[in-house]
Amino acid sequence: MKRYSLILALCVGSLTTAAQAQTAQTLKFWNLTSETITELKLAEPGTNKWGKNQTLNDKDKTVEADERLKLSDVKPGTWDVSMKDKKGRKCVLRNVTLSGTEAYAFSISEDEVKKCPRK
Repeated sequence: MKRYSLILALCVGSLTTAAQAQTAQTLKFWNLTSETITELKLAEPGTNKWGKNQTLNDKDKTVEADERLKLSDVKPGTWDVSMKDKKGRKCVLRNVTLSGTEAYAFSISEDEVKKCPRK
């Protein structure tokens, strides 16, 4: 009986690890603004310790309107998001929830960045 319990525990552990790895690999951002985003960085809330520019994950190094972008080196949770668009708008969105179970982890809409300053 102990042998079967050990095998079951190993199988469950493997499935959990595989599911976590798949989630980490499939987190995506969806650009719902009307502009091309040229920079997208994330930081733990309130730290201003911005991670890498996620737009570098795209072939053309930008995220066009209605385009989705694979994220790297982030996990589901709450993050601050810094973005810049092609027309010079800069914005920081605080306490953005990244989902690990939806088709995309998070999006930014035009309504969310209306008041962000331009150059």
